[in-house]
Amino acid sequence: MIKTRFAPSPTGYLHVGGARTALYAWLYARHHGGQFVLRIEDTDRERSTPESVQAILDGMAWLGLDHDEGPYYQTERMDRYKEVIDQLIDEGHAYRCYCSKEHLDELRAEQMANKQKPRYDGRCRNLSEPSQEGAPYVIRFRNPTEGIVAFDDDIRGVISFDNQELDDLIIARTDGTPTYNLTVVVDDADMGITHVVRGDDHVNNTPRQINILKALGADIPKYAHVPMILGDDGKRLSKRHGAVSVMQYRDEGYLPEALLNYLVRLGWSHGDQEIFSREEMIALFDLHGASKSAAAFNTSKLQWLNQHYIKEGDVDDIAKRLAFHFEQMGVDISNGPALSGLVTAQRERAKTLVEMAENSLFFFQEFDEYEEKAAKKNLKPAIQESLQALRDSLVELTEWSGEAVHNNLIATAEKYELKLGKLAQPLRVAICGCGVSPPIDITAELLGKDIVISRLDRALVYISERVE
Repeated sequence: MIKTRFAPSPTGYLHVGGARTALYAWLYARHHGGQFVLRIEDTDRERSTPESVQAILDGMAWLGLDHDEGPYYQTERMDRYKEVIDQLIDEGHAYRCYCSKEHLDELRAEQMANKQKPRYDGRCRNLSEPSQEGAPYVIRFRNPTEGIVAFDDDIRGVISFDNQELDDLIIARTDGTPTYNLTVVVDDADMGITHVVRGDDHVNNTPRQINILKALGADIPKYAHVPMILGDDGKRLSKRHGAVSVMQYRDEGYLPEALLNYLVRLGWSHGDQEIFSREEMIALFDLHGASKSAAAFNTSKLQWLNQHYIKEGDVDDIAKRLAFHFEQMGVDISNGPALSGLVTAQRERAKTLVEMAENSLFFFQEFDEYEEKAAKKNLKPAIQESLQALRDSLVELTEWSGEAVHNNLIATAEKYELKLGKLAQPLRVAICGCGVSPPIDITAELLGKDIVISRLDRALVYISERVE
């Protein structure tokens, strides 16, 4: 059975690059009916924080990337790592290195001066005992000195390294804590990981990890190294490009479906198709369709996708997500229209849910003043009589509906020989405070009769003051 994993280090938030890696690993497992493991690589105790762990869990949950096993925590597996380190030493695959930091710094400086690749010189490789009792040491893996280590990457093809180029890496520090290349190997072997999908910044770690796996007699997983994500300017993605926490995209009003769709296409394609449902992603995804080249992040494309999902998504689901944004703004939505109706009215003109919420504030709270340009153009003395007549006709309505408002608007405009827009726009500014809203009949229905009449009265007073 195919088994993949996502193994973030909780030294920060779940960012876009990590989320795409997680998505690819998740999709590969789901496509093949396999299992997906979540593992938190928290051995860097100085930089790992509970807040970062929670941020990763929150991001995965928001994206809907559910795991079948885990989350496992490396800090809970220290005894297992020590057991493997002792095994490697006993079997001659690892050794104690007593070299001081000063010696290693001098060695590195000398190699750099000679334009050589900095690497450990194996000084302690065959040492039988330390020069002094109780001297501090690290544990190094005894890497093979001959032959090559090669693997067929599912994205990049065959990659090979000469073992002579690989020095004896440290697998345990002086305090006994294991290093990344040891813990990841033990975890992947113990958890039965068959396919490792990760960023291509790990390519150079792979031959070292394969050699440790061979020393342990463990199965070698298949590897797939995903290229990095670049900004629009071709430089490595950073915060100024949008390399922020996945949860910040939620806070900015993006839908998880839109971000997932964007991320799956950021380095993978299926013909010319741009829109993929979650089910289509699972059915169609294949690592061989992933690009070998770095992908460029494009915020405009993400916004386009988000607008698509706002327009086409389930109204009730979007309404629940919209409620979160009103809550963040401190807006009480208990005395206002149902959010499902609001979403239906506003979904055609919002790229994000934050934009939708901001454009809908007038449904839930009074505005302090009119948009200056819109009021100057539409709330003029010339419209006062017809707007008053419209207000009076709306008061008489026994059943409040968009259709009834529309009919009264038409009748009043005809009575005063006005084009419909010449009366509809002043009505819009009067009840919304601005010149843009959903269709005016729908807007009036959602606001309700009492608020519409009250705001018309306010507008008529405003026009009267302009006459004086």
